[in-house]
Amino acid sequence: MDAILYWIEINATLVYVVLFGYCLLKSGALPLFAGVLVSSEVLLALPVIGATFLGGYLGDEIRFALARRYGDAMQRRWPRTKTWVARGNRLLEKYGTAYIFLYRYPKGMRTIGALPLGTGHMRWRVFTWLNAASAALWCAVLVGLGYIFGNVIIDAVEDGFGFVSVGLLIVFVAMGWFALRRMERLDAATSQ
Repeated sequence: MDAILYWIEINATLVYVVLFGYCLLKSGALPLFAGVLVSSEVLLALPVIGATFLGGYLGDEIRFALARRYGDAMQRRWPRTKTWVARGNRLLEKYGTAYIFLYRYPKGMRTIGALPLGTGHMRWRVFTWLNAASAALWCAVLVGLGYIFGNVIIDAVEDGFGFVSVGLLIVFVAMGWFALRRMERLDAATSQ
């Protein structure tokens, strides 16, 4: 473990770039572990916070812009997506702000989370402000928890953190299943 920490310390700039790229593409545990490394004084707080926030913010801005630009063409090319987009737009009209603050957390959702927003009716200016606030909160939660609970997390990793990760995955899959069932019921109720 000491060799890994030493490598991270001497290659900190590369680590910040990788963290930015990771947060640009997805969400996950890397910002949490970066917070752990800040608490261990292996990485600096401001570059970790900056890379995490900017990656999280800009990644969703790019996905929103791509969906806004190419969403109609995607729906023409793959007609099945029209149903998904229509369901998503109905949910966004009702829960849009909450959705922007929540889709970052479940595994895999962040990668596609901004796409329905880009195909919907939300104005970019509204999205960008909510996205910035959501990215700031997400950054504070993950990096902050890593920083505050750094020693506890290091002990958990050494004691088999993988079991907790599998448990959380099961919980998120179950929540996703229940959410899909709810969307189907809402869709059936509105089509009658």
